[in-house]
Amino acid sequence: MSIQTKFHGELDIEALKQWTFPNGLPGLEDEKQFVLLPIDGNDSIQVMQSVNNSTIALIVSNPYTILSDYSFEIDEPTLNLLKIKSQEELMVLAVMTLKQPIKSSTMNLQAPLIFNIVNQTAKQMIINDSQYSLRHPIGQPVEKGAH
Repeated sequence: MSIQTKFHGELDIEALKQWTFPNGLPGLEDEKQFVLLPIDGNDSIQVMQSVNNSTIALIVSNPYTILSDYSFEIDEPTLNLLKIKSQEELMVLAVMTLKQPIKSSTMNLQAPLIFNIVNQTAKQMIINDSQYSLRHPIGQPVEKGAH
């Protein structure tokens, strides 16, 4: 199956894992199928491309590469929706906003993307009452308790 992508042109996604977001993404509830695509020359950043809409592509990265002590509780509805039984089944990514220079880019630590790597399901989970920001600068550490 070939799809048109925002950054990679036309791409055959047959060999790629497709991730299903049963509820879509906040604000994009109809977008339920995504693939993760590499960015040439950068192993830590990926593109999360919609399978059905070439214009919807989010830049994502592992938040633990920016903030090693990033920590939050996965709520019960998310655990149930994704059928997560153990931490080994988890992958966490965060949506980024890329800017120039790159160190002024930001990462959304308040709405992580939770993936079950066993059944290829995922959800963007909103963390309420968090010390984490929607636009955490990737060039600076989070101060606990700061907004």
